[in-house]
Amino acid sequence: MKYHSTRSGKNRVSLSEAIEKGLAEDGGLFVPEKFPAPDWSAISNWNDFPSVAIASLRPFFEGDLLGSELEDICRSAFNFPIPLNLITDRVAFLELFHGPTAAFKDVGARFLAECLVRIRKNAKKELTIAVATSGDTGGAVAAAFFGKPGIRVKVLFPKGRVSARQEKQLTCWGGNIESYAVRGTFDDCQKLVKEAFNYPEISEKTDLSSANSINIARLLPQMTYYIYASFLYEKLTGEKPVVIIPTGNAGNSAGAFWAQKSGAPIRKIVLAVNSNRPIPDFLETGNWSPRPGIQTLANAMDVGNPSNMERIRHLFPDIEQLRAAFSSYSVSDPEIRETIREAWKMSSERVCPHTAVGEFVRKQVFPDEFCIVVSTAHPAKFETIVEAETGSPVPVPPSLGDLLNRESSVQEVDPDLSAIF
Repeated sequence: MKYHSTRSGKNRVSLSEAIEKGLAEDGGLFVPEKFPAPDWSAISNWNDFPSVAIASLRPFFEGDLLGSELEDICRSAFNFPIPLNLITDRVAFLELFHGPTAAFKDVGARFLAECLVRIRKNAKKELTIAVATSGDTGGAVAAAFFGKPGIRVKVLFPKGRVSARQEKQLTCWGGNIESYAVRGTFDDCQKLVKEAFNYPEISEKTDLSSANSINIARLLPQMTYYIYASFLYEKLTGEKPVVIIPTGNAGNSAGAFWAQKSGAPIRKIVLAVNSNRPIPDFLETGNWSPRPGIQTLANAMDVGNPSNMERIRHLFPDIEQLRAAFSSYSVSDPEIRETIREAWKMSSERVCPHTAVGEFVRKQVFPDEFCIVVSTAHPAKFETIVEAETGSPVPVPPSLGDLLNRESSVQEVDPDLSAIF
């Protein structure tokens, strides 16, 4: 299996090369040359997520140096549960928040870390990983790479635009993790990460890679939980699900499309966004118009220029193909609050603001459909919002509680590369 840029089918590279580079030389994002179906007969137990992940990813590791280590990578990275919680006979929540930082980003970040440690084991130069975060990515990447030899992480987040508990997760590490509160938006942070790859002065000092979802080792494992969940859902209900995904930078969504391309029984994919509307506006008008991010309650989705739309548009090159492939709906802050209240009132389910975006779309647009709503973060990360709407305290998972008790270390900077590198 080879990988190439979304902007050119030339210069094909191995998976290890694509992971280590992070971004293609022409500025595009790496994509696989094909989407082969897994060997379904190799999966003996659909309830065992690591086994499903290993079988799903084996074709994508074919011919790569990491191929012989795939099982160990998956078993090491996916050492926490990923339950599919069937709350009615039609509706399930795919709970992706049981990892060490209580957000779905743990899946991709831990997988990436396990891959890079193996790729870099004989490297003579330090590797710097630059990561922009709107809330959850940075904490997951910091946790995954903390203490890893030969690797330094620079976490960039928009000052004042993440929750207090998210900020604690971004800044509580020290050691090989450096945290920067950037005076600007997430899109400013993301732009800085991309620009860093274009400066020879930086590459002379350190090898550089990215842990954002522009890195293909973030997307491949995210593809696997859609394969796992859709087959498990079909086994439980006899139906192929509509999968509703709270969407910001669109990496999680791109993983769902890749799963569908590989044969996952997904009937329809829906991208649920907050008040940042570039995706639904694009489907409506046919014009891709990125714009500054708007601050909302679902802050990890406050993205005005989603990077992974480049991968989705690579799969579906014209607007009619995109419209046929998926739909997208926008949800306001008052609607997020309403959904958090109703979920608690009707079923005693506590949902984070991001999950509430997906659940609102399900109830309003697909109320009678067989659906999986992707639950992306633990409500305890947004306790000021969830507790205000439910009138009930949110228990803090032990892994999150441990991080909240640590001291913080952070530098406040302008959106300027010279302040970071």
